[in-house]
Amino acid sequence: QVQVVESGGGLVQPGGSLRLSCVASGIIFSIYRMGWYRQAPGKQRELVAVISSGGITNYPGSVKGRFTISRDNTKNTVHLEMNSLKPEDTADYYCNAHSGALDYWGKGTLVTVSS
Repeated sequence: QVQVVESGGGLVQPGGSLRLSCVASGIIFSIYRMGWYRQAPGKQRELVAVISSGGITNYPGSVKGRFTISRDNTKNTVHLEMNSLKPEDTADYYCNAHSGALDYWGKGTLVTVSS
């Protein structure tokens, strides 16, 4: 059974930092492209960061330079380090594992950036 579980969300002040983690079990983790997406209330889900099976990363302009994605294949884990957080980063953050026709999602973790 495949499970994708996020953790690390919470309330943080503007300018602060937060580290999200995602553990994926039941898959051959090393061959999956791993990604973080977010969805704010009333908005569509959007890509935040992806890391390929080979470790190549990609970010949209809205988070580039502030967010860093990394993976540890020995622990089936992907992290998202978020710095210089802004109120507009407030959203539910979802972890995604993708390989070919296979696509798995976690249930999300809420990040709230507010003073």
